[in-house]
Amino acid sequence: MRTKLTKLCTTALAVAALLVTTNEVQAQSSDQPTNLQIYGSALQYKGDLENQYWDHNKLEWGGGINLNRYISPSFDAGLHLTYNHTNAEGAMVGAVLPKFDAHFGTAMLGLRLKMYGTILKEDAFIGPYLQLAGGGVWTKTDATLADGSSLQDDKFITAAAMGGAGIRFRFSDAVSLFIESNYMLTGNDKFDGVSEGDNDRFLMHNVGLGFGLGKAKDTDADGVPDRRDKCPDTPTGVQVDKQGCPIDTDGDSVPDYQDQCPTEAGVANLQGCPDRDGDGVADKDDQCPDQAGVANLQGCPDADGDGVADANDKCPDSPAGVQVGPDGCPVDTDGDGVADNEDICPNTAGPAEKGGCPELDAATLKLLDEKVRFEFDQARVDDSYKQLLDSIVMVLGKYQDHVLLIKGHADFIGSAEYNQALSERRAQAVKDYLVSQGVQNPDRLVTRGYGETQPLVKVNERLSRRRTEAARAKNRRVGFEMNTPDMKLNME
Repeated sequence: MRTKLTKLCTTALAVAALLVTTNEVQAQSSDQPTNLQIYGSALQYKGDLENQYWDHNKLEWGGGINLNRYISPSFDAGLHLTYNHTNAEGAMVGAVLPKFDAHFGTAMLGLRLKMYGTILKEDAFIGPYLQLAGGGVWTKTDATLADGSSLQDDKFITAAAMGGAGIRFRFSDAVSLFIESNYMLTGNDKFDGVSEGDNDRFLMHNVGLGFGLGKAKDTDADGVPDRRDKCPDTPTGVQVDKQGCPIDTDGDSVPDYQDQCPTEAGVANLQGCPDRDGDGVADKDDQCPDQAGVANLQGCPDADGDGVADANDKCPDSPAGVQVGPDGCPVDTDGDGVADNEDICPNTAGPAEKGGCPELDAATLKLLDEKVRFEFDQARVDDSYKQLLDSIVMVLGKYQDHVLLIKGHADFIGSAEYNQALSERRAQAVKDYLVSQGVQNPDRLVTRGYGETQPLVKVNERLSRRRTEAARAKNRRVGFEMNTPDMKLNME
């Protein structure tokens, strides 16, 4: 009999190993709350004829099916259905050998107290448990009694209760094996045909396999049930670990599918790539990986912030905000050796002592001494002066950074207020003509009116207008003054 029990255990283990390779069934858990157990049984009888409890040669065989339902991490409920055979022989009474041979089936409802799910993890390999069950037994027995009489096909139904302990072995999510022993009390003493003494009872030893029914909920379809999935929203197709979270090979908390450097620990804001100098530029993109720099220079430093990396900067101390060239030095547009940020005249070459502005040549100075004359009480530029003004336009093109002061004047006829306004209109008329001829940057044309306060010729105001006409005509004029753009002009 012991050999038979060993063969039964060996067969169950072989079947378990075979089923480990499939994912079609799952071990019972809160995800697969219904569990089917199929098992073989070895039965030992104790009654009026014999006590087989300690005799391993007195084992009879049967089997059964359990249908268990998950209630909580601590408890399962179950329906137990078994079919068993038992027999025994008593001591000789004269020439009579009392004996019986019985077949019986049980149907019981049970409650299992699990150690796995409370003391141990639900998916622990070894899971001990205790169980209690109660229900009914249907029996058919044939017996030879001590008085020589016999019972043939004696059938009856009686109550029964069962309690025991077992161990579940979880091979994988696919299958589990269990071994258990139960002590069964019956409500009848007629299994052996003898109705005297205690009711018949049995030890039932079961070995079998358990399978979960149904499919665990797996929202993100990563193969890890939601109950155990710590990352239930993993994108489709992403490789995950046992906890359902995306694989993170380098352990930098950036999953491989988002990690541009999956084998090197890095930082999240650089998509998992390392940044040795901490400048916010990943080492793979950093031309100066051991020196903190700026992103627009591929991670290289720029001490003066001029946009040229220090390694290429010939003027590493350029003032902030100054436009520089590719070499990092301030731009010198006119090439006069005075940087634009210090050059009063950045578009025209001049000596440094003059702030980078050129000296006005003699021809220009002579031209600026010319005057534009006006008719009495008029502010219209006469055509005869347009050639002069065209020449001034050319001078302004030559000295592109200089400022031209256009000064309007009037004679003394009329009120001072009127003459002031008239002088301003005359200066504006000249400016308008210069602008119309294409003067660049007309903002450097400054107009001022001086009314009758600065006559070129002193006039005796007591004389008649006819006698002072020639002198007054010289005073009705617009003059010019040109200087550097820092407005160093005689504005008086």
